[in-house]
Amino acid sequence: MRILVLGGTGWLGGTIAALAVERGHEVICVSRGTSAPPAGARGVVADRGQPGAYDAVAGEHWDAVVDIATQPGQVRSAVAALAGSADGYLFVSTASVYAANDVPGADESAELLAALEADTMASLEEYGNAKVACEEAVTAAFGPERRLVARPGLIAGPGDRSGRSGYWPWRFAHPAATDGSVLVPADDEQLAAMIDVRDLAGWLVRSAEAGTTGVLNAQANARTLGEHLATARQVAGHTGPLVAVTDGWLAERGVNEWMGPRSLPLWIADPEWRGFGARSTAAAEAAGLTTRPLEATLADTLAWEESQEHPHGAGLADDEERELLAQTG
Repeated sequence: MRILVLGGTGWLGGTIAALAVERGHEVICVSRGTSAPPAGARGVVADRGQPGAYDAVAGEHWDAVVDIATQPGQVRSAVAALAGSADGYLFVSTASVYAANDVPGADESAELLAALEADTMASLEEYGNAKVACEEAVTAAFGPERRLVARPGLIAGPGDRSGRSGYWPWRFAHPAATDGSVLVPADDEQLAAMIDVRDLAGWLVRSAEAGTTGVLNAQANARTLGEHLATARQVAGHTGPLVAVTDGWLAERGVNEWMGPRSLPLWIADPEWRGFGARSTAAAEAAGLTTRPLEATLADTLAWEESQEHPHGAGLADDEERELLAQTG
């Protein structure tokens, strides 16, 4: 197959491109050229925000196009340029397109946010709306019979620079406290889920080969936060104490939810978001989605984290962890 990857030099796009090459496909990556495409893939330098970005590839035939863009204008221009020369379009969207995230097990028929009319997001608060607009542009140009829309939640694994999937195994492997204590949320019944980047990428490449179409939630390993932390702890070999604190205690001390600096990754105090990572994946599984165990993802992510500078991406720095532990008295 001839596969055009719009991007292909970042984390997910690069993984998709590399796996497609491994499976014997001809892969061309369109990017700004700031990073090289994976070995075996050919790069085309173009700025998707500029007119004529697809001139070098629009006249060629493509068996499949893979796109992970967020800005609606980039997707609108891409599908306009490529609808006549590509057999299929695979768009990586997000579970953030849904209007409500409080019901675990909800499927793809759940209500969506309003589509962003602008070509560019004004802020990350419009992320879900922007992805809805991207989905609509793909469907309008390719029709339901020639497009696949994948809606992952948290993407995890080696290379996750957001720190969301790597913080807990790394923290358990490297406690900041001398007695090995680790600060954790007391409410451990909320759901946490993550799909390994390699599993998502592999499924997308296989879907391109099979001509899979539809709108499918692509998530994996939905577990309670307590179960997730137990797995991370096991992977890291941690035997020290767990110091559990309430949502209110964390909020009073400026600890952030979910991601970013001074946070406890994956922790969500807001009940309206507790179904975000636990949507039904029955349709994707029927379409060939297979995923590795959480233990394997966290072990591989920990191995990658060991080569990184810390803190990075998300979580508590060592001094922040010690300061907060001291306040638990």
